[in-house]
Amino acid sequence: MKRLTTWLFATLISSFAVSGISLAAEPQAGREFNPISPPLMTPKGKIEVVEFFSYGCNHCNDFHPLITSWAAKLPKDVSFRRVPVSFNRPEWARLSRIYYALEATGDLAKLDAAVFIAIHEQRVAFKTDEAVIAWATSKGIDGKKFGDALASFSMQSKVQRGDQEAAAARIRGVPALAVDGRFLINNEAAANYDELLKLTDAVIAKARQEKSGK
Repeated sequence: MKRLTTWLFATLISSFAVSGISLAAEPQAGREFNPISPPLMTPKGKIEVVEFFSYGCNHCNDFHPLITSWAAKLPKDVSFRRVPVSFNRPEWARLSRIYYALEATGDLAKLDAAVFIAIHEQRVAFKTDEAVIAWATSKGIDGKKFGDALASFSMQSKVQRGDQEAAAARIRGVPALAVDGRFLINNEAAANYDELLKLTDAVIAKARQEKSGK
């Protein structure tokens, strides 16, 4: 998994080096964002921001508290959704199933950050479903209920749909942010995570302006 992480996120290590690109008043295609064509499906009447991520990603672990705080302050016309991706790797598919199972049992808010901590700080190895269930039970949730959700066919289907959506957005690594189904934020245009979120705000404003026809 360590080698996989290095391979998948090599571009992101350089992406958050000091960048010579400054945020323009109007974000530009090919610079601050890349167009998604055809666009992803989005909820009617909302500007949706999608974060593609994986619990196994070091960068996603670092980004998680920042984007969680940012998402909590979004205006009413903006919705936020997270999509775990596996890049078709079985070990990462299990991590995606953890996310969806916690969501299904209502335990996501309680254990979302704890999954990152278990993997990146405590070095917990989620190599089997049994290991995942034992860990979740140790955190005080219903192990049977969680285990049933983790093993359900619907979790497998959600993992597949998440990977398909990531492929449709043509993401190169995670974390990756898509705005309004049409704009994939260019991580290389940001010097750090704070600037990445400011850039996302600018693209949200662009999407809002286009929707209003101004």
